[in-house]
Amino acid sequence: MNKRCNILIADDDDDDKFLVKSALEDCTSNTPIHFVENGVEVLEYLKNEGQFADKYTFPKPSIIILDLNMPKKDGRETLKEIKANPLFKKIPVIILTTSKAEEDVNLCYSSGANAYIVKPNSFTELTEILSTMTKFWLEIVTLPPAIM
Repeated sequence: MNKRCNILIADDDDDDKFLVKSALEDCTSNTPIHFVENGVEVLEYLKNEGQFADKYTFPKPSIIILDLNMPKKDGRETLKEIKANPLFKKIPVIILTTSKAEEDVNLCYSSGANAYIVKPNSFTELTEILSTMTKFWLEIVTLPPAIM
């Protein structure tokens, strides 16, 4: 596994957060996981602003898992802002959402998403997907040193 890996998850649904956290803990036992509730908090986290000011407590994420439907600033707009910022655009962003809409898939890839995953219906499927995803992004892929 890459050194100093950590995951930032943006999702406002408490049930989804619990399931994703549980699934990730099953497959990445030592990888720190940080949660935010909306796109505004994603950008504050990345910039180490406000409640995320401590760079040691809130380090740059190795990957971002982003839901599309969130309050304040949705995932679509957040993705565009992340990928437009030279400091953050190299961070892999994986969309994990309930939306199967073709326009969302196209928009996300056009905006720089590294993957688009529709949330599965079962915990077993979610665990399998997240296990494969984290193995790929945190063990197989060499991430840029700037985000490590």
